[in-house]
Amino acid sequence: MNAPDLTDPAAVASAVATAAGEALPSPAELTAGPAQPGSPHVASAFAGGARVDLDGVPGRIVVLVGQDLVDALAASPLGGLDLAAACQPALDAAARQVGARAHAAEVVDLSAEGFDVTAAVGEEFTTIPLLGIGIDAAVLVAASTLAGARAPLPEDAEPVAVESEAHEPFVPTFVPVPRGLELLHGVDMEVTVELGRTRMAVRDLLALAPGAVLELDRAAGSPADLLVNGRLIARGEVVVIDEDFGLRVTEIVDAAAAV
Repeated sequence: MNAPDLTDPAAVASAVATAAGEALPSPAELTAGPAQPGSPHVASAFAGGARVDLDGVPGRIVVLVGQDLVDALAASPLGGLDLAAACQPALDAAARQVGARAHAAEVVDLSAEGFDVTAAVGEEFTTIPLLGIGIDAAVLVAASTLAGARAPLPEDAEPVAVESEAHEPFVPTFVPVPRGLELLHGVDMEVTVELGRTRMAVRDLLALAPGAVLELDRAAGSPADLLVNGRLIARGEVVVIDEDFGLRVTEIVDAAAAV
């Protein structure tokens, strides 16, 4: 992606939204629509969101998503997944476009009584819709973030107002589309391989020293467990690949057995 013209807030806003759209879980490619002045009505078409404060640039960035992504996260066979964690890669990518690093994302509760989207952003903001099958998401960028934008950061680091032109408030029309777990394809998950478990008294734990042997609750040759975010999803045998350990999956555990 080419660096935006930092003197043009609309170009910066578009670059921020494009970066977020590329990292946001979605079955369809997301394209940034035109940047528009923020409206208190923008949240009405979405079901959830996440926001981050920025380090290096003032302000905040918010991503709003539709009911389909919220439902897919809640219904995941891996257990309820956190919306903030699902949106974190998109918010990280968005922050890099203004030369900033994103703090940990936090969920924005759009259903809260008296919810005020301007208060959620913290100040006046610009809205950029993300278009896929419909208006699938929106990115809100604080005015101070656009004004203070710096040259984009590399991935491994962490609009000019026209007074004569009137703008209608941005009120997106959401088109619900049935979708599955493909929405989660871009979400990072913690995967753990567990060889076995044991219970120990504190005095025994404190007595551990190099060379101590722990007896696990599993016989030699038994399959190891594969856990995703702490939930058992498969079993397999431990193998060695180029001097690194790996797991050859031999069994997928159904949802009932994983509980």
